[in-house]
Amino acid sequence: MTAELSRWSGVAAGVCVAAPAVVEAFTGETAATSLVIALSPALAVPLLVLLHLRQKALSGPFGELAYTVNAIGLGLFGGAAFTLNTTLFYLDDEVVTDLLAGPTKYALLGSALVFAVGAILFGTSMLRTRLHPRVAATAYLVAFPVLALAARLPDTPLTSVVHLVAGTSLVWLALALPAAPGTSTSDAVSVPPGTAPRSSGRAGT
Repeated sequence: MTAELSRWSGVAAGVCVAAPAVVEAFTGETAATSLVIALSPALAVPLLVLLHLRQKALSGPFGELAYTVNAIGLGLFGGAAFTLNTTLFYLDDEVVTDLLAGPTKYALLGSALVFAVGAILFGTSMLRTRLHPRVAATAYLVAFPVLALAARLPDTPLTSVVHLVAGTSLVWLALALPAAPGTSTSDAVSVPPGTAPRSSGRAGT
């Protein structure tokens, strides 16, 4: 049940990234679309955990590092994105400009950089294990760093496309988990690399 909820939380996260991009292509940024985007990082957390568990036994130390950096980056950038979309959105441009001229600018940039590096590392680890759809993993690796670093750029058709690609990659990765090629989630977690499951009549042997 927990895995199923995590999958659907990931689907919801992807929709929250992609759907506002489609709407904003016609309406521009609105309070409603900003709120929806602000919720997406929190909804992505359970999916990130599940993706890591899916490949943990095959990803090795690099996978552990990639997951850790991505998780920290998601926490930092998620907080930054929530602030940008639910607080700074309502402030006058002059106030935002003054605010971002100080330490806040570097805090937001730092969170984006950590998240971008984490997304690159974790996307690479997904490609290396070959347990996830390669196109979706590549889209994750490319789109999320661009999305993070372009967070404060003006909305353009290009940024809408980046959001659409990033959101679609989350939905794809989430929906592919039950039928992903290779071992099952439980096998991937419990079977060390280079070994095969053994049958035994005694638990723990």
